[in-house]
Amino acid sequence: MSNKIKITILCILTVFGWALAFPFSKIAMHHYGPYSLGFLRVTVASAALLIMGLFKGIRPPKLRHLGLFLISGACGFGIYLFAFNRGIQTLSSASSSILVATTPVMTAVGAHFLYKEKINPIGWVTLVTAFLGVALMMLWDGILSINEGIIWTLLAAVVFCCYNLLNRKLSKMGYTAEEIVTYSMMAAIIVLSPFSARGLSEIQSAVPKDIIVLLILSFFSSAGAYYLWSKALSLTKNTSDVTNFGFLTPFVATLLGSVVLSEVPSISTAIGGTIIILSIVIFSLKGKVSS
Repeated sequence: MSNKIKITILCILTVFGWALAFPFSKIAMHHYGPYSLGFLRVTVASAALLIMGLFKGIRPPKLRHLGLFLISGACGFGIYLFAFNRGIQTLSSASSSILVATTPVMTAVGAHFLYKEKINPIGWVTLVTAFLGVALMMLWDGILSINEGIIWTLLAAVVFCCYNLLNRKLSKMGYTAEEIVTYSMMAAIIVLSPFSARGLSEIQSAVPKDIIVLLILSFFSSAGAYYLWSKALSLTKNTSDVTNFGFLTPFVATLLGSVVLSEVPSISTAIGGTIIILSIVIFSLKGKVSS
């Protein structure tokens, strides 16, 4: 199997795992608080990743790199989940996922300046058209009004962009995908630890449905998806080749929302989603440039 096919499969599985987080987080917050939910997710996911890592023989992080892992964990999981859960309280699954989908644009621009990763004119055009597809989905039914949920969700997109860039840096420093996601996830426990007491209390009063939803978010949307994402980033030469797949998330999240939450996809989802998918395909085939 070629490296390109591996990366594509990893990214598609990641997108599905992340898309699950949008409808299931709304369901989870019928019982859990937005901040304690983040703590519980990273704690369960860290345990799963650590067990897998021990079987794969992951190396401990070097002492001088602990600060980087703490920042990576804060951006990718701690602050991200704090802002994501706060934002989705007042936004639909589709709207939240659309806002988070601005991350690939931020990451591509960041990698261009920080790592000198080049994107040819076709690549830049497809990034713009993909973002326009996201904007079309967002603005189809009227004028976008800025509210607290949008601000929180945009913050989540910004910090996740920082995580992508740090992930790439740690990979270049010799850390494997397993090591990066495991130690970053574990660091996020520290960031979200102020909400541990409430999280443990909510676990004690949870019914089986609440536990199942938490496990889905922890294993599929956190541990599994982030591991696959880190693996894809470690295999690629250009960060944007991977992060551009993030544009698929709102399309998949909207479809899942229609199944899980009985949300009815609008025509904007069909049109905007088509634009996004075509943009990603064109970027993958024509937008790459040698490092």
